[in-house]
Amino acid sequence: MARKTVQDLFIHELSDVYSAEKQLTRALPKMARAASNPILVEAFQAHLEETQGQIERIDQVVDALGLKLKRVKCIAMEGLVEEGKELIDEIDKGPVLDAGLIGAAQKVEHYEIASYGTLIAMAKHLGLKEAIGPLKDTLAEEKSTDEKLSKIAEEGGNQAATMESR
Repeated sequence: MARKTVQDLFIHELSDVYSAEKQLTRALPKMARAASNPILVEAFQAHLEETQGQIERIDQVVDALGLKLKRVKCIAMEGLVEEGKELIDEIDKGPVLDAGLIGAAQKVEHYEIASYGTLIAMAKHLGLKEAIGPLKDTLAEEKSTDEKLSKIAEEGGNQAATMESR
């Protein structure tokens, strides 16, 4: 579909982030199984539940606005998920892999933060008031997850990896 208007772009970006969230629901369980730090495992499991709620929120926005999402695959998320899979395949389970998984997950969060920020700006521009609240809720969750991951890394996740690799 040609993106000739901001409305077209909004629909495309919403479709893209919907694909990203769907891909993430398949990646998070694998990341949780690969992690050894119980706090990190719990964070991945909690974010899976949150991601499922974020997908429902997108569905609500689509319904409220009477939109039809496009069938697109988020190539950016596909690459980020692949990076995480490579870590799992190449690093033995333990603190070093945990540190890599935290970094991979934060890359995902930063991509999502950028995506939702852009969608909110477009929704404001287009006067799509029904979309702004749900998108802001998701943006807040993505920022919170990023902060939790930083805290896990700072409170010992990366320290354990440093000690193990010496």
